[in-house]
This record gives sequence, C-alpha cells and structure tokens, in this order.
Amino acid sequence: MSTTFAGTAVMGTTLIGATMRIKGSLKSPENVNLNGEFEGQMDIQGRLVVGPEGKAIADLKVGELLVAGLVKGNVDAEQRVSLKQGANLVGDVKTPGIVIEDGAFFKGGIDIKRGVPENPVT
Repeated sequence: MSTTFAGTAVMGTTLIGATMRIKGSLKSPENVNLNGEFEGQMDIQGRLVVGPEGKAIADLKVGELLVAGLVKGNVDAEQRVSLKQGANLVGDVKTPGIVIEDGAFFKGGIDIKRGVPENPVT
C-alpha cells in the first residue's frame, strides 16, 4: 500500500535494525526507521525516524526527520525536524519547521526555510 508524502508516493517503511551497522550512501523514496548505526549520507524522500538507540553520523536530506537517538551531521528537511526528549543533534539544520522537546540536546545553527508564497505580491 502506498501513501502520499510531500507530493510523492511513498511505498512503505524500511527498517534498519538495532544490530545493523551501515557505512555509505542511502537514497530512498520510502520512510526509514533507523534503530542501528549509519555513517555516510542519506537522501530520504519520506520520513526518517532515528529511534532511541539509533545513531546517524551523516549528512541528511529528508522529507521529515524525527529524532529520539543521536544525529551528528547537517540536516536539510523539506517539512519538519522534531527532536524528542533524550535526542541529541549536533549539526546545522535547514527546515521550514522545528520542534525541540524539553530534555533534547541541540548544538548547531538553524536556517528556517520559507516556502514559495501561494499569492506572491507583485
């Protein structure tokens, strides 16, 4: 079954399990749940969820990012970045929206992206 995410059909969710350690580059139109470790670059059109035990030492380009674990690297999110209690994010973030819960750690810069206005003033 597919769902629509940011104007793109998303076909399910890929799970990177707690015992998995991956180095390299990952590009996917699917949602990805990271419970293991990933080092490199990710380009995820859907939602990337970094679980409480998940570690991403990577530059991330995502539709949406939800972090409960560790991210070290720069983030470019099309929709939103959410840092849950206990999350750690070290790196610069570009996104139109960010949520940082109490108990989350963030170190870096935030660049709030603006969407294209629907009725531009001329």
